[in-house]
Amino acid sequence: MNCQPWLKALVYNCTNTNHACLLCSEPAEQRYPLCVACEQELPWLDEHCLRCALPLPMAGLTCGQCSRRPPAFDQVVAPWHYGFPLDTLISRFKHNSQWPLGRLMAEMLALNVHHRYQEGLPRPDLLLPVPLARRRLRERGFNQAGMLGRWLSKALVIECDERQLLRTRETPAQQSLDARARRRNLRQAFALASEPSLKGCHIAVVDDVLTTGATTQAIAQLLRQAGARRIDVYCLARTAKPGQA
Repeated sequence: MNCQPWLKALVYNCTNTNHACLLCSEPAEQRYPLCVACEQELPWLDEHCLRCALPLPMAGLTCGQCSRRPPAFDQVVAPWHYGFPLDTLISRFKHNSQWPLGRLMAEMLALNVHHRYQEGLPRPDLLLPVPLARRRLRERGFNQAGMLGRWLSKALVIECDERQLLRTRETPAQQSLDARARRRNLRQAFALASEPSLKGCHIAVVDDVLTTGATTQAIAQLLRQAGARRIDVYCLARTAKPGQA
């Protein structure tokens, strides 16, 4: 599926169509800064695991890992798999502070989520962005998950709390670690602010990319212990297994 019908509701500056495409700089000729050709090139995630959104060859399946050991979270919502050119867009947003790209992706994610609400996905009570380690926050100057959470909060009219989840210790970057090392790396890496009132709440954790799910699993376990009723994950992209297209 290259063009998503729900995407046509995305509006920048009311009905203005005089946008330049944020990917190729050509006239977008749409109500959002993305031309039709570039929209079609995005790696849309169609067939995926019903639980963790892992790309699969067929729709309507649950992956082996989720079947054998169900994760602490209930469902992952992601419009794309982590491939070209989306990987470049996320990198430019995170590492080059190209915030218009982040806003565009966040609003497209919000429309995808809203479409899923219309199809029966439960609506959460609260959005919780994944916190960034203090050292990395100082280096980058902003938390990309926090910015995504704020944009999603405005688009979905759901409260976003950037202070509830805490990063309690510095950890090596996850990108350089395998799945087992990622899990070890995140042990006791997160905590909740004092006296959290999450009992019975439906929480959506917000992040940019879900790779092995180690981060969201660690956070979801923490939220379960605090009494959260349901935990979903909203992210821009889901990676495939190593070696999988």
